[in-house]
Amino acid sequence: MWNTLLFAVIPYLAVAIAVVGGIARYRSDRFSYSSQSSQFLESRSLFWGSVFWHYGILAILAAHLLAVMFWDPWSVLVGDPNRLYALEVVGLALSLLALAGLGILIVRRLAVRRVTSVTTSLDWVLLAVLAVQVVLGVWIALGYRWGSDWYVYTVVPWLHSLVKLDPQVQYVVSLPVVVKAHAVLGFGLVALFPFTRLVHVVTYPVTYLWRSYQLVVWNRRPTR
Repeated sequence: MWNTLLFAVIPYLAVAIAVVGGIARYRSDRFSYSSQSSQFLESRSLFWGSVFWHYGILAILAAHLLAVMFWDPWSVLVGDPNRLYALEVVGLALSLLALAGLGILIVRRLAVRRVTSVTTSLDWVLLAVLAVQVVLGVWIALGYRWGSDWYVYTVVPWLHSLVKLDPQVQYVVSLPVVVKAHAVLGFGLVALFPFTRLVHVVTYPVTYLWRSYQLVVWNRRPTR
């Protein structure tokens, strides 16, 4: 019963909430689709926290997605002990980098809360879930070694079964509680994102990559 709820119902429910909630927010208040930055209030701490967080978490997410999308080449990649060990070390380093960055951002957010109301209650929930999720990731990296390998044969088939609308929970029910919590919280973040500042992940200005360059011309005459 619980396994079905956690690994066969919650994933679809989270995606449905994210899609419906995201569309509803965009239709009602499309200008809120941003990170609502308060950068002018402590740009130095924001810079380091943002750099550590984004570089760390994006690299980790990319590794997770690559294993899901290209599971056969990934299994060959981690089949060599040296490459597997290198991936484990790099993954742990990136997790610690992301955790440090998130810590800086949380401390900064606490410092500026007295002068800005940009952070909502759900944003604080999001920050707490993100912190727990990263801590769980570090825990898994330290306590359940070689995750780059066993991930391909447990979590990846489960995710594939979800995409095929045929949930196969047997792939994950025998995993440690920490790993299962990490997986469920991942879908919790999916459900939260359209109602928080995390929504800015879908507004990255990718069109900048191919748009024509802009020439800025100053018309203001210098004052003497």
